[in-house]
Amino acid sequence: MAKQIEGVSERILQCAKEEFLKNGYKDASLRVIAAAAGTSTNSIYVRFQDKQGLFRAIVEPAVDGMMKMFMDIQETFHQFDEQKQVETMGKYTADGMENIIDYIYENFDAFRLVLDASYGTEFQNFVDDLTRIEVEYTYKYMEVIGCESITSGQVTEEFLHIVTNAYFDSIFEIVRHRMKKQDAKRYVKMLERYHMAGFDTIFSPEKYEG
Repeated sequence: MAKQIEGVSERILQCAKEEFLKNGYKDASLRVIAAAAGTSTNSIYVRFQDKQGLFRAIVEPAVDGMMKMFMDIQETFHQFDEQKQVETMGKYTADGMENIIDYIYENFDAFRLVLDASYGTEFQNFVDDLTRIEVEYTYKYMEVIGCESITSGQVTEEFLHIVTNAYFDSIFEIVRHRMKKQDAKRYVKMLERYHMAGFDTIFSPEKYEG
């Protein structure tokens, strides 16, 4: 087996990131990437198998890290007893989102690719995957506190999916608009307050009857 030349993989990944950001996954060209990296398309196939493997090599570590962080936040919260969940939900959510924003900015280009250049890859449903997890755990929280909206059937999983998906889409506007991190954190805090005020109509429907 021929020894791989040092530094080629790194050049390929950097040039691939630029090409994917410019043209998206579907229209990105391995020939363009290879030429920019000073190598051949065959060397890309040897190292990454195909275009999807190349895209995966760039974004998968960031996506996997985000999913692990997100699941850890959810699981830790839902191990609390009912009283602690009710007392800490707002602050816990805000602190968790603060950590997620930090992580996004540590992997900013990877998330730009996932959000705007991943159509045609296994990552194109990333926001939907986050939404699905959030809806599942929101339902668990509402069951723990005996939320009337759930027990009465007034609020459905479909409705929760719609509002939660809108929330995550809004959060990721910080990436699409390439906001500075400080501005992004301020924006997300405002968005959280807006979102939680809306959810109050679900958690405490009796306040809004009549």
